[in-house]
Amino acid sequence: MSDEIKNPNTEEDQPDLMTLEDEDGNEITFEVIDALDHKGVHYLAAVEYAETEEEAENAQLVILSVGEDDEGEYLKALYRDTHIKLLYPRMASGHLQGRMLKMFVKMIRPRRILEIGTYSGYSALCMAEGLPEDGMLYTFEINDEQEDFTRPWLENSAYADKIKFYIGDALEMIPQFDITFDLAFIDGDKRRYIDYYEMVLPRLSAGGYIIADNTLWDGHVLEEQPHRTDLQTIGIKAFNDLVAQDSRVEKVILPLRDGLTIIRKK
Repeated sequence: MSDEIKNPNTEEDQPDLMTLEDEDGNEITFEVIDALDHKGVHYLAAVEYAETEEEAENAQLVILSVGEDDEGEYLKALYRDTHIKLLYPRMASGHLQGRMLKMFVKMIRPRRILEIGTYSGYSALCMAEGLPEDGMLYTFEINDEQEDFTRPWLENSAYADKIKFYIGDALEMIPQFDITFDLAFIDGDKRRYIDYYEMVLPRLSAGGYIIADNTLWDGHVLEEQPHRTDLQTIGIKAFNDLVAQDSRVEKVILPLRDGLTIIRKK
């Protein structure tokens, strides 16, 4: 990955703040002024947040590093192949989200995972990596033209025995399975998120989780009146509104990549 400078501040009047705790337990607020990605490590340049010019003059620059586990050569190769051979490589989860999905699986410890929207198989492999020995992931991809690319990557992986890959409409196929899932990852057709959600929730164990991807949708969810032909944005907004009001679940949106909504069934 080439070095890339990113400025996290998009508006001067809205500084990017974070609060850390020092060794004595005192909370200190910092303003992030710049960021750098280099070889899988994220570096943040920050100064102690100052509300007055006098405080700002005495503020010291701090460099923080934030790293993630390496994804391994197999996933790196898959990600490269995805960008070379597939039309919409941005749809693949990628390194940071993939490591996050594996971490969720490790924390939740599900035995049965459902994925709606396999695409290249990257997210399926990340979740399978976190599964226990007796765990199984069932992943569904509606686009049959995707099979020739995705199936070899899944079947040649170290987790092939933990993944069942199906081509077809999940809304039609999943009701035929007599399976209770502990975790579901929804990353399919945004126009049908509500349908996926209502189908999955009764098939989810008590205390089980749904993770819905792309729920910030490049910020389009902030549009009060999406164009009537923008059915994907309309679908995501309707899904977000439904989940926000659903008393059957607990929920939180993580602003990671394009938005991950974490939903826990009560």
